[in-house]
Amino acid sequence: MSIQPVIPYSTTIHIKDTCLCLHAQRAARALARRFDMALKPTGLTNQQFSLMMALNRPEPPSMGPVARLLAMDRTTLTAALKPLAARGWVAIEQDPKDKRGKLLRLTESGQDALSQAVPIWRQVHGDIEAGMTSDPLVLRRGLLEVSA
Repeated sequence: MSIQPVIPYSTTIHIKDTCLCLHAQRAARALARRFDMALKPTGLTNQQFSLMMALNRPEPPSMGPVARLLAMDRTTLTAALKPLAARGWVAIEQDPKDKRGKLLRLTESGQDALSQAVPIWRQVHGDIEAGMTSDPLVLRRGLLEVSA
């Protein structure tokens, strides 16, 4: 039986201080908590807000483009849509051009819920950006590069 080499504690500290994945996860969790708390009166989570905003288009999108935009697989997107459809905020309809496809549409009550959430998002988002010492545009560009 071989004994695994011990990873030096200095390696642990180096990874803690430099790991992009760890820092992105921590920031994402902190942002999610902040937006979830702010959006709570609307009945939306930050994930639901983002999903509904992804559906706010002139023409109802199909599942593929929405899943890509949100970096989700279709199964995860389908699961995320269920509570929104159950509340009557999102309609999942057969695509008339492709009977196997689904189109996703915000309902009138979904648009109303989203309309209540947007000013909250604007306020929280503005507060976060105003409190940053680094440039939010640079951060967004970096995140887009990583997610591309």
